[in-house]
Parts: sequence; structure tokens; C-alpha cells
Amino acid sequence: MVKSLSKIFLILAFFIGFSTLNAAKLEIDKSHSHVGFSIKHLMISNVKGEFNDYSAQIEFDTNTKVFQKLETTIQATSIDTGIEKRDNHLRSADFFDVAKFPNITFKMNSYKADGDEGILTGDLTIHGITKTVELEVEFNGMVKDPWGNTRAGFSIEGKINRKDFGLTWNKALEAGGVLVGDKVKLQIELETHVK
Repeated sequence: MVKSLSKIFLILAFFIGFSTLNAAKLEIDKSHSHVGFSIKHLMISNVKGEFNDYSAQIEFDTNTKVFQKLETTIQATSIDTGIEKRDNHLRSADFFDVAKFPNITFKMNSYKADGDEGILTGDLTIHGITKTVELEVEFNGMVKDPWGNTRAGFSIEGKINRKDFGLTWNKALEAGGVLVGDKVKLQIELETHVK
């Protein structure tokens, strides 16, 4: 019985060790990445923006194409929609209240892969409120760049309701509807390199 249990533990240790060997630590290349979003304005158009200051800890198994770790921190004050007045309003207490809540964070709970695609589930914290969200991931492949570095690319998309995170400011329109939509589309492009 003891010998059988020992064999089982050895087998488990082998597979855990084998999978760890294939786990690559990835670093984001910000000059070729984009952390963006879009939201309805006046019910008729989509305003797009991005966050310019962010960091991440990423571990990705290159054989199974599965994330083993993905944790990100975004500086809320780095929001950029191209209009300074609007960005300052978004930083104010009406929206992100960056003085009290400077960081937006995401921590992966699980990843379910289906070939080069997958569902990334994790805890997203905005405005001090944490909700579990699902993001769709497309693994765009790995290549060697001209300088000998191994690079990997990912496209990540998702949808959240800003009211779930306490971002409730709005104004009613005379003809009906509201100034700012509730649904936010997340659109992220990551180019990374193996550390």
C-alpha cells in the first residue's frame, strides 16, 4: 500500500515538474501592445480609449497553450481617450476616483484552452469593487524576432457592466436614453517576449 502511494506521488511529481519546464515567463512589450476599451456615447456611437501604464506577471505553457498565471495592474490615472477634459472627468470621483482607487487589477483564477483559443476567468477589481469576469483569448502564435528573442502574441476581449463596479455617473437625454452606456467592451492586444 505504501509502495503504491509512493509510485502515485512520483508520477504526479513527474507530470507537475514536466509541465513546469514548459512554462515560459512572459514580459509585455508595451510598444507593441494595447490595453483598450470602448463605450457608447449618446446611444449612437462608440468612444474608444486606453490605459497607457500597466504591468503584468504572465506564465504560459508553450506546449499546452495554457496560461498558468496572469496577474495585471493598471494605473487608472493613465486613462487616455484623446480628450484631456474628458480624461480628467474620468479620473474624478464621478468615475474612477483615482485618488482613492489608483489601481485596476486582474488576477486569473482559471484558463480553459481550446486549441489556440480559450476562456480566461479571473477577479477584476475596479473602483475598489471585485467581480469575477470571463475574457475570450486568442493565442496568435510564437516567433523569433530578428534579434533572437522569442515572442508570443495574444488578443483578449470581454464585456463588463461599469455599474457592477460602482461607476454609475450619467445624464439623461431629452429625447430618452442616457449620455454614457453601461456596457464596456474590453479590447486588449499583447505582444510579449520570453524572459
